Amino acid sequence: MMRIIAMVGFMIACPLTAAEKDAWYAKAVKGIAATVEPAEAKPGQTVVFKLTIELNDGYFTYPTKQPDENAKSFVNKIAFPKPGTLIFVGDLADPKDFLTKDEPLLGIAELRTYKDSATFVRKAVVSPKAKPGEATVALDSFKLSVCDAKNCFPAKTLQPEAKFKVLEGQVEVDKQFADEVSKAEK
Repeated sequence: MMRIIAMVGFMIACPLTAAEKDAWYAKAVKGIAATVEPAEAKPGQTVVFKLTIELNDGYFTYPTKQPDENAKSFVNKIAFPKPGTLIFVGDLADPKDFLTKDEPLLGIAELRTYKDSATFVRKAVVSPKAKPGEATVALDSFKLSVCDAKNCFPAKTLQPEAKFKVLEGQVEVDKQFADEVSKAEK
């Protein structure tokens, strides 16, 4: 824990150049992929948007929500786009396979992390007004936080995107999402 406090002090005393701020990313991240499943869907159909982060050995990342109030700054931040071809519904789901540890010097009883990979999931409905054809959905922003055993790196802001195909036809919007879709289309 003292290393985190020392690291913050060091970062304040010795600011990193832009190249140094991003150098960690190439070492830590194997890849980031955004997908829509199924990759082909009709207007009104519910799909699943998945954002997967793959990390190299020795690195870890965080969920979008921490249960411990003292750990609330140890998160990734995902901003979804306004309704368009896809209308995001429900809440974002953090991966369930997290690791936990305590950080007593920071007053944290439970800090959740992910090593190797993490897939964040949120449902979406293909807009009933969507036109058939190829489509792309991009996150407004994804602020990725990554650490290793000695350092936490400055968050990197990304805009992952997923391609999918809107099919001909139409299906009825799932009743559990009908109100959200109706409000979004106004």
